[in-house]
Amino acid sequence: MDLQIKKEGDYTYIDEGQGEILLLLHGLFGALSNWKAVVNEFSTSYRVVIPMMPIYDLPLKNTGIESLTDFIEGFVKFKNLQNVTLLGNSLGGHIGLNYTLRNQSNVKSLVLTGSSGLFENTMGGSYPKRGSFDYIKERVEYTFYDPKTATEDLVLEVFEITKSIPKCMKIVAIAKSAQRHNMAKDIPKINIPTLLIWGLNDTITPPLVAYEFDDRMPNTELRFIDKCGHAPMMEHPDKFNAILHQFLRKHSTTHGNVA
Repeated sequence: MDLQIKKEGDYTYIDEGQGEILLLLHGLFGALSNWKAVVNEFSTSYRVVIPMMPIYDLPLKNTGIESLTDFIEGFVKFKNLQNVTLLGNSLGGHIGLNYTLRNQSNVKSLVLTGSSGLFENTMGGSYPKRGSFDYIKERVEYTFYDPKTATEDLVLEVFEITKSIPKCMKIVAIAKSAQRHNMAKDIPKINIPTLLIWGLNDTITPPLVAYEFDDRMPNTELRFIDKCGHAPMMEHPDKFNAILHQFLRKHSTTHGNVA
């Protein structure tokens, strides 16, 4: 299924299916298409909503975790989304955690995969170099256990972003904001059911990060996927979806709605 991108007011988003709401948040270099396998699998039984976060559109001084969380709050209110299950990858997980802290009564459950918020090895330990296709290709491949997961289209998409000086400055600003915005003291306050799906070979938010989330949060379930890097929903979509199905069945308010 091709993803149908909608535009309404200040928001660009995907909104597929009907039922309980899955709100998906992408990462720093992420795109709506990163969640394509999840949308295809779950939009037959759930309403799957993915907003495009304005990572490169905010004023530089406002580019960070808090302003992106403000944006998601505005989107949720604009679309009147209630009692959501929130899924976040990488930066999207960090935004999801911060949104949940502010709005725990509106989040039924939380799914984190390769989430920042405690520690992240940004761009493999270095900031993006403008104009070097080979460097960007290497860094995108570093995201995955199997470098072939980094398709030419994905590498070109990231390369185009990093060719822009303003976009590079905002990437650095968000990376620094994420590092400053450490949530170790806050996440014990999140009491809702939380699923941690982690790549066992994640080099950006390594497995020790997943264990720390699991240790600090009071209501978690931790699942690892072997031979998998920082984006399990892209690298092993079938395994990711199977784990997600199990979790959603446990916490669904309409238990018969999942195949």
